[in-house]
Amino acid sequence: MSVVTVQLGQCGNQIGFEVFDALYSDSHCPQGLCSERENEAYQASSKERFFSEEENGVSIARAVLVDMEPKVINQTLSKAAQSGQWKYAQHSCFCQKEGSGNNWAYGYSVHGPRHEESIMNLIQKEVEKCDSLSGFFIIMSMAGGTGSGLGAFVTQNLQDQYSNSLKMNQIIWPYGTGEVIVQNYNSVLTLSHLYRSSDALLVHENDAIHKICAKRMNIKQISFSDINQVLAHQLGSVFQPTYSVEGSCHYRRNPLGINWQVRPPLPGLPTLGKVSLNRELHFNTSIANLVILRGKDVHSADLGGFKDPALYTSWLEPIDAFNVWKTQRAFSKYEKSAALVSNSQFLLKPLDTIVGKAWNMFASKAYIHQYTKFGIEEEDFLDSFTLLEQVVASYCNL
Repeated sequence: MSVVTVQLGQCGNQIGFEVFDALYSDSHCPQGLCSERENEAYQASSKERFFSEEENGVSIARAVLVDMEPKVINQTLSKAAQSGQWKYAQHSCFCQKEGSGNNWAYGYSVHGPRHEESIMNLIQKEVEKCDSLSGFFIIMSMAGGTGSGLGAFVTQNLQDQYSNSLKMNQIIWPYGTGEVIVQNYNSVLTLSHLYRSSDALLVHENDAIHKICAKRMNIKQISFSDINQVLAHQLGSVFQPTYSVEGSCHYRRNPLGINWQVRPPLPGLPTLGKVSLNRELHFNTSIANLVILRGKDVHSADLGGFKDPALYTSWLEPIDAFNVWKTQRAFSKYEKSAALVSNSQFLLKPLDTIVGKAWNMFASKAYIHQYTKFGIEEEDFLDSFTLLEQVVASYCNL
């Protein structure tokens, strides 16, 4: 089962390169903890999922690169080719901006429709290389301008054309201190549109990754390259195959194998303004948790704490909400590693903060003209606010 990755904008292309580099490096790492047979099967499964046929011994990433200017795409293609081990096919789309600035509405309403045919044709070419398509992995910024709007548009098209294939979006939650003045508007619009068209949102917070670089890795001057490499290793440790001791591959239609669906709000649930987010929570109530253990001592790890019913919403039993994948095959150069993928209340407060800030701006009509001039009307904002209020209410009442 193969996954086609769609890298959108500067953020998506830079992270996408690091992800493929981490995946390739890991699959070719010498491993002493598992048998040669298991390691060969692991390499074959990883290659089938993320890389296509080889050209002169060089693996080709199953990816389509899209950006609004050629600089980042050219740099990404060049860095991959320089490795001499893997590269991108020439499946890239440079969509020229025309004086729009960095604008979400332009990306969604103008840029996307204008280049829809060329982008979707490139994706189709990559899909046709797959013997069996598992789904799409879309990497993009949540709060960026044109790229985020284009990403929402492309995801919607993928849902329309490949409704039976998984669409998973990896999105970067913006720094709390702010990167662009309208980032809260962009985030609200991106999240509401992806909620309707994506099967799963895999979220990384810039602030959290920055803290890992500073406190865990002791990096003094943190660059985006440092942050992207941490992201890539986290994603790689989740997406690489997991093998049992018998050497049977754990394949699932959903690469994460967990239930991402949230029950819709019940009638009578409070609206956002009436929901209290200040109550003291000792833990984040979860809908689903997946733990992935790789390397040494995986079979002796105590995971009993994850089976505590108190961790989960009352309408789910731990046996239905908790999954664990184990493999003695270590990831990259780590002796052992653990990854947790959780669908929980963890992002409740950050989401409420972004929606609240965007609403305050909207109430004063700040910067609305930047969106209405490209076809995003005030009613579209109101629909987005309403949907995300329902999401907040649902998670509050887990």
